[in-house]
Amino acid sequence: MHKISLPERLKFFLPFIVLLAVLVLLMPRAAKFNFDYRKGSPWKYEALISQFDFPIYKTEEQIREEMSSSDYYPIPYYRYSEDVVNTGLKDAQSMSFGSLSNVKNFIISDLRSIYGQGVVSDKGVQVDRHSPVEVLYIQKEKRVAKYPISEIYKQSDARAKLQADVTAQYPNLDVDSLFRRLGVLELIVPNLVYDQQTTDLLQAENKKEISQTQGYVSSGTLLVSNGEIITAEIAQMLDSYKREYEANVGYSGPRISMWLGNIILGLVLVLFLLLTITIARPGLFQHRNQLYFVLTLFCFTAAIPMLLVRASAQSWFYLVPFTLSAISLRAFYDKKFSSVIYCISLLPLLVFANDGDILFVMFFLAGLVAIHLYDNFGKGWKMFILAFICFAVLAITYMGFRLTEAVSGQALRVIGLLFIGSALSVAGYPLTYLFERVFNLVSQSRLEELADTDNKLLRLLESKAPGTFQHCLHVMNMADNAARSIGANVALVRAGALYHDIGKLLNPLCFIENETILPSESAQKYHSGLTPLQSATDIIKHVDDGLDLAEQYRLPQIIKKFINTHHGTTVTSFFYNKYIEEGGDPDNVEPFSYHGEKPKTKEQVILMLCDSVEAASRTLKENTPEAYSELVENIYASKQSQGQLEEANVSIKEINIIKKELKTYLAQMYHERVVYPKRKK
Repeated sequence: MHKISLPERLKFFLPFIVLLAVLVLLMPRAAKFNFDYRKGSPWKYEALISQFDFPIYKTEEQIREEMSSSDYYPIPYYRYSEDVVNTGLKDAQSMSFGSLSNVKNFIISDLRSIYGQGVVSDKGVQVDRHSPVEVLYIQKEKRVAKYPISEIYKQSDARAKLQADVTAQYPNLDVDSLFRRLGVLELIVPNLVYDQQTTDLLQAENKKEISQTQGYVSSGTLLVSNGEIITAEIAQMLDSYKREYEANVGYSGPRISMWLGNIILGLVLVLFLLLTITIARPGLFQHRNQLYFVLTLFCFTAAIPMLLVRASAQSWFYLVPFTLSAISLRAFYDKKFSSVIYCISLLPLLVFANDGDILFVMFFLAGLVAIHLYDNFGKGWKMFILAFICFAVLAITYMGFRLTEAVSGQALRVIGLLFIGSALSVAGYPLTYLFERVFNLVSQSRLEELADTDNKLLRLLESKAPGTFQHCLHVMNMADNAARSIGANVALVRAGALYHDIGKLLNPLCFIENETILPSESAQKYHSGLTPLQSATDIIKHVDDGLDLAEQYRLPQIIKKFINTHHGTTVTSFFYNKYIEEGGDPDNVEPFSYHGEKPKTKEQVILMLCDSVEAASRTLKENTPEAYSELVENIYASKQSQGQLEEANVSIKEINIIKKELKTYLAQMYHERVVYPKRKK
């Protein structure tokens, strides 16, 4: 028995040790307010006494009320235009009053006085119609001052005042005639320009001055007693105490205890993950790239709650697209494994976040929906439908908690954040393609693309080696049934079946299933005149040719594995036996043996068995259940005797299920039909 060396053990546990270190470093250091309470419910703990002085923070509703009160209506802001004033006075100066120069001087003086107070259009000062504001800001010569609105002239009022002042000063003068002849009234135009941007800025600054607190609670004050009903006032006081507690109260015990506690929590989380992988998908340890992907995705998902808590940004939890993690897992793994890993990655949210239980339920439900609907909505524009469904689950679950007052806050804002977070799940889906590149993975959608028989390489196989192409289709259907029976990756085994014999298209006539493309029945067959060794060499070569074609057409590594393992290290028995019959050395097995790899995964085992069963089934002389059973059992025994399954991660129970499924498939495929009688003429 192989003894695992220390370096091998370290190599196995190193990624988990790194994950543990990252989680421990990111864990929050602040204390958490470990009391669960709801307005209208009794306090179920011992009497709570304040450990420090703290302010009582106003609720969002109280702040909104203050913002909408009369004290916070916007005060309009105007700019005094010297250009308008100078133009008006200059135009008045240039008018010809003849012998009435004294009237001209009076008009110019009165204009200067009117403009000094300010003139606006006849629409009046720009104020909110509900606002009781009676003043406005006017910027004049780089100084800003408040002026009563009552002292500001409308344009028509300013013109009437000028005319009245001149009439009063010169009662014997026909002022109307003079003003119409010279156009004096046109000299008065608005010289106060409304500044909307500055008005809004001042309003925003004014709102910032609203106090966020109301009252103060001293240290030693009894906040709530055991069994006391939590009223709105008590809930507001507890919310304020909780806010100050988590923001300012750090860990008060020995530092070593804090670090030890964090290490224990992180170790439990990592061991739980390790145990889950060991039970649900032990083959993951043999594929380091897949293991690193799962650990990386787990680390990011688990780290987000810790980072938000440390940054005191827990209100942004609703914006985080946790469902993207579920979708990314489902893109590469089955529903069961994706659901379990996603659930474990959300545990830090449950532990460290405020209302963690509610957040956990919301995002876990949405993630499960995404995982189970991925097959239907995981492609193209349908991702938007999936994102909307996830948003609906999140919103409905949140409103359920909100209506029961299990959570507080502004519902519309939370719904908006959930919508944006769901949209980010769609925006982040292209990360799947990045994961494929970085971790050398193949997503379910990529496998489905590879299994499309209309792609270039499979079309080439169909045209050059039609018999092989049909063989691959039959193997694919047979492997599909077998994979479903034991819960293997169906999309993977289908793609592997289609490409496992791709190397045969470089030398199609070497294989009996392609002899239909011979020009005539009398044409010489490929193996005529060849020695058994030469024939075996050419047969075996299709594996290497397949790997070369896979490299040329950039097939994923996981598909190349099917090409290299579908014959494993078996012997080309037909030509080997012929070689022995002709007097060859029985010990000279090497030239007649495939030099591939033995299958390691369930999918590779399924393909190896289905490939041999499908090929051998064409030689059956009887279509009976006994014949099918004997064929399958003989092929399995042959593979077993040659040690082809000794490295495979497949149980005896699963092998028996696969064999039963293959026998059933053969019976369904080769069942006898009724002979239709001919009608007598």
